[in-house]
Amino acid sequence: MVLFAVITWQVVVEGPLFAADVALGRALFGAGPTAVAELFADLGNTAVALPVAAAAVGYVLVRDRRQWPAALAAVAMMAAVPALVVPLKLLVARPAPLEPGSTGWYPSGHTATAMVAYGTAALLVTPYLRRRWAMPVAVVLTAATGIGLVLRGYHWPLDVVGSLCLFGAVLPFFSASDRRRSSSRTRTG
Repeated sequence: MVLFAVITWQVVVEGPLFAADVALGRALFGAGPTAVAELFADLGNTAVALPVAAAAVGYVLVRDRRQWPAALAAVAMMAAVPALVVPLKLLVARPAPLEPGSTGWYPSGHTATAMVAYGTAALLVTPYLRRRWAMPVAVVLTAATGIGLVLRGYHWPLDVVGSLCLFGAVLPFFSASDRRRSSSRTRTG
């Protein structure tokens, strides 16, 4: 959370980190294959990420209805994304990378959506899997989203990093509460 506060401060006051961010962003915009970068950026769209989270919630409830608190916590985490991101976007009012006059780009809502949707989905389904592949996949999907957003020029790099820091501080609370409930789901023997 401290890192998020420092990044936010630098963006607001246009400090040295802000200047480096703008230079890095300008160097990265348009780099890489456009179609792949666009696909990666789209992973953070609610139309893509929310069905993944909803499927995980449904799967867990079908497997064990007693896991409704974990499912409800995942839904609450998804609801927290716009509840936290939208006011911050309005407060910071950071200009868009490639759209002059447009503001409200910090922190990245697409990155936050990807991180929370894929992260909570992974945490929900992992106890039911034989191998622990869900969280690495969630990390890759979230990282790909951030990379795509920057390469396409939809966000500055610090917009993405800020979201990762903000929800990287919030997601462990879900993880900790999910672990406390997981003892009833853990296989024995």
